[in-house]
Amino acid sequence: MRPLPSSTPVLTRDQVRDVDRRAIEEFGMAGLVLMENAGRNAATLLQNLGAAGPILICCGKGNNAGDGFVVARHLENARLDVRVLLAVPSASLSGDAAANLRILQRAGTCLLEPPAGGLLPTWTQELSQADWIVDALLGTGAQGIVREPFVTAIDAINASGNRVFSLDLPSGMDCDSGLPLGTCVRAIHTATFVARKPGFDRPEAQAYTGTVHVMDIGVPRSLLREIASGEG
Repeated sequence: MRPLPSSTPVLTRDQVRDVDRRAIEEFGMAGLVLMENAGRNAATLLQNLGAAGPILICCGKGNNAGDGFVVARHLENARLDVRVLLAVPSASLSGDAAANLRILQRAGTCLLEPPAGGLLPTWTQELSQADWIVDALLGTGAQGIVREPFVTAIDAINASGNRVFSLDLPSGMDCDSGLPLGTCVRAIHTATFVARKPGFDRPEAQAYTGTVHVMDIGVPRSLLREIASGEG
C-alpha cells in the first residue's frame, strides 16, 4: 500500500477530474491502470485494518464501482471471503468499470444482480452476513439529491450496523462541500484517491468519513503540484 504523504494538497472535484484527464492524455497512463492502482492500494489498506471476511462490496455503475471490482479481485486473491452486491444491472455498466466487472465474471467471483422486486430484502440479508462492507456506490462526480436505487442501498448499509469502508468518499456526500446529498453512507474509514477533498475538512463531515486515508494511484507528483497551484 502507498498512502500519500501528509503534504498532499486538497483538490476539488474539478481538479481531481483534471488529474485523471491529464494523466491519461498527457502522460499516457491508461484509465485502467489508474483504477488498478487505486483498487489495489485500497484492498491492501483494508487488510491492514484487520478485515478478514466476510466482505461485501456494494457497487454502483461508475468508476467508483470499478474501483470496488478491483478491490474485490485483490481481496479474493488474498483468499478472503468476498461477495459483490450490484445496485444496478451489470449490463448498464460501461468503460473501465465494465472491463473490471468482466474480469470478475470470468473469474467466477460471487456477483449478485439487483433483484427485480427491489433491493431491500436481498440487501438486508446480505449485509447482515458481512463483517465489513465496502462502499463503492457513488464517487466524487455525484451531485444533486441521491436517487433510487441508491437511497435504498445507502440506508440499508447504514442500518446494518456493520463496519463500513468507503472508496474515495462516502456515497452521497458532496466532495466539495462535505454535505450529504439527502442521504449519505456513514463509514468508519474512507480511502480517498489522489488527495483529500475540501468537504472532508467540514467539521460535520467526519461523522460520515470516519478516518480518511489518502491513497496513491500512481500519477506523477509534479502533476498534482501543478494542478493544486493552479498553474495547469
